[in-house]
Amino acid sequence: MELKYILEAVLFSAQKPMSLKELRDVFATAPEHAEADEAARGLKKVKEGELTAALEQLVKEHEDAQRSYRLACVAGSWQFVTQPEYAPWLKALVGHRLRPPRLSQPALETLAIIAYRQPIMRAEIEQVRGVTIDGVMQTLVERGLVEQVGRAEVVGRPMTYGTTSLFLEYFGLRSLEDLPVADELRRIVVQKPESLVTTEPGLATVAPEQLALPSEPPSAEPKPEKTKAPKQDSATKA
Repeated sequence: MELKYILEAVLFSAQKPMSLKELRDVFATAPEHAEADEAARGLKKVKEGELTAALEQLVKEHEDAQRSYRLACVAGSWQFVTQPEYAPWLKALVGHRLRPPRLSQPALETLAIIAYRQPIMRAEIEQVRGVTIDGVMQTLVERGLVEQVGRAEVVGRPMTYGTTSLFLEYFGLRSLEDLPVADELRRIVVQKPESLVTTEPGLATVAPEQLALPSEPPSAEPKPEKTKAPKQDSATKA
């Protein structure tokens, strides 16, 4: 019994996408449900590389057969999906599922910067875009496309942001390696600010020593002296 056909049967029957780890777990527990089945015992410790090779072979076979469905890997998990051109008939069968509203152009631009340059601070994103992004960032976080991934090693230790697995699902990507090439975006030089352009709640935007007021008020600039006209000698008067 070939590995690829076992995977085809498992994924066809699965109610959700399955990662390589989940597939390995299926193979590890299969011998418990098979009486004297040599094939199940032989594949108990199948490696992820073998699974990936078999899955890729299935992908090619389904593409060559030009079936109404295909095997796809999205966000690291494998599943069978129908081809887009059959959508009208499927909607008539199962109904039309409401999707979240489309992302605005500013949201897409911000999301692209995060995707290609993560982990990245909010101040760095604003430096690339040239505008504040408070509302856009809130939308991306609420939609589950962006999340906090750590803190930057700069003054105030602001949060850094990255994309989520839902981001990969939203755009139908297997991993971040499948992102389109964007060399121009990567070549933009971003200088880390000495003091933060924006601030996180409860964090100062500048170092404490920079907040001290000067001991003496700055002196006013001296006003320029008026030049007096030279006195005219009486001997020279007409």
